[in-house]
Amino acid sequence: MAGFDSSRGLERNTVETMNRFGRAIRVLLFLSPVLAIAATPNGGAQEASVVAVSTFWSHSGVKPEGEITLAVVLDIREPYHVNTYTAKPPFVPTQVGITSAPKELRVSTPMFPKPHPIEFGVGNAREKIWVFSHRAVVFIPMAVNVSAQPGEAPLTVKLSYQACDDKQCLFPTSVEHQVRLPIVVTTAGVKPLAEELFAALKDYGNQVRVSFFGWNFSFAAANRLLLIFIAGLGGFLLNLTPCVLPLLPLKILGLSRAAGNRSRCLLLGSVMSLGIVIFWMALAIAITTISGFNAANQLFQYPAFTIAVGIIVCIMAIGMCGFLTVSLPPWVYRLNVSHETLSGSFLFGIMAAVLSTPCTAPFMGAAAAWATTQPRIVALATFAAIGIGMAFPYLILSAFPTLVHRIPRTGPASELVKQTMGLLLLAAGAYFVGTGLAGLLATPPDPPTQSYWWAVAFFVALAGGWLAWRTLRITPHATRRIAFVGLAAVLIVVAATLALRFTRRSPIHWIYYTPERLAEAQAQNRIVVLEFTAAWCLNCHALEQAVLHDPRVVRVLNSSGVAPVKVDITGSNPAGDRKLLEVGRRTIPYLVVYSASGRAVFSSDAYTTEQVVGAIQSAEKLP
Repeated sequence: MAGFDSSRGLERNTVETMNRFGRAIRVLLFLSPVLAIAATPNGGAQEASVVAVSTFWSHSGVKPEGEITLAVVLDIREPYHVNTYTAKPPFVPTQVGITSAPKELRVSTPMFPKPHPIEFGVGNAREKIWVFSHRAVVFIPMAVNVSAQPGEAPLTVKLSYQACDDKQCLFPTSVEHQVRLPIVVTTAGVKPLAEELFAALKDYGNQVRVSFFGWNFSFAAANRLLLIFIAGLGGFLLNLTPCVLPLLPLKILGLSRAAGNRSRCLLLGSVMSLGIVIFWMALAIAITTISGFNAANQLFQYPAFTIAVGIIVCIMAIGMCGFLTVSLPPWVYRLNVSHETLSGSFLFGIMAAVLSTPCTAPFMGAAAAWATTQPRIVALATFAAIGIGMAFPYLILSAFPTLVHRIPRTGPASELVKQTMGLLLLAAGAYFVGTGLAGLLATPPDPPTQSYWWAVAFFVALAGGWLAWRTLRITPHATRRIAFVGLAAVLIVVAATLALRFTRRSPIHWIYYTPERLAEAQAQNRIVVLEFTAAWCLNCHALEQAVLHDPRVVRVLNSSGVAPVKVDITGSNPAGDRKLLEVGRRTIPYLVVYSASGRAVFSSDAYTTEQVVGAIQSAEKLP
């Protein structure tokens, strides 16, 4: 057996050595054009002539609330090819996108043709890869808001690629094309153009791609019913995000009071669900009609809106705690949302939906981004599906009231639960008021203050202290005392952790984004890790604390060859907003890793420590 094991070990070592040798050969193949082009007069011009780029519109113009497609044509000279858009390092993927466009335009994901395989490399390093050759046409669908004014709208199309033959590659290249989109009046005639070119569009298998903590999913964009279902799934998962999860106990508490009357309980749950769905449908109408409004969480970029939401939440919390028994102005009492009335349940549904918008659930962001480029009826159906998915748990609880029947509905225990929940809701209100003030006072690119976390921590600790003190006063049972005082201790520890972790100096040496600072980092040939975040984005805080502050990630981000760049869009940050659209996103959180040559090697809104470290290591291997 010993001889057998040692031979297997020798075989594994030999295979690993050959694999490493093969990888080294591939890297050398990518580096080989450095000397070749340097030794050739006008070498750069030679590379530029390998791929000819042209653009065509599908129609002579587009009307407000209409759709149009841009074709980006790559004519590739033989014997060269370019890599597919899904190529992994050390191969450089082909990327096409709109980097600047008017606010009235909503751009969809580029649609690439089907690649074909070739044998690439020399000797033992040869392998099958997927490429585009001869002619490759990339289609970019887009839609125009109803508020768009007639005229020619300027757009910038950016194309990044690396041309190779079957043995070696030229330098990676980026080119920009300026095109103008003719927007016409609604009564104007529009005729199709380049019909033979666009006839191939029906054969394209456009995919909506989703990356979620290491898992990759893709869905056919033509299957609208499937994507609407995916949007509903994302809405359901939205209940598990930090924005919505704290609201579930509040609604359970409200439904428990009507649990004795099943029909009444179902009615209250249905009305609340209606409020959620109506809010999401209203968002769809706003996104498809209002210029410059293209994402749900964009609402929180307006500090006045964030502060107003925080004040309303605080008033709801005060009412839940029972503090509205004191004399206050009449309008305050009208804002006190009661779960036991139809109007109160409807308003609570709207409030729950509003509070959910800073977070993006898995699948939801991709489906919502796809929907914004579809006809209005599809956008409405998609956002309604998000609302239905989000409302689903509340409908289940209201349809089966026995699930909440055991929660105390009267007496001191019920009041204590209400008061504790109210104090926690007050912490949420303090959070929104604080982030609103932070956005109001921030001056980009400087980061906003994090001092509001002390106010949040104070109310969480107050909830824990109140729960412990009142528990000892109202119950003599040792088991209940131990359980609830233990829960109170957890709340106090959580409060201290919130205050200390979120107000401390970041272990990462962030560069706060401006176009000039990003260009300087790229000019220094550094790998760039671009993080999009905001103070009001709880998902962003969670990912930063759990992933980016991991010692393994901190070590590579702070290394000399890496530039960690933070794009904070808490308040008014036009440069940051433009950069977010430039990378093809409308929602945050989002992370992009660029190689030293400026190629995007990784991007995701839900990532792991291993993915970030692996992406930076892959970027280091690129020329």
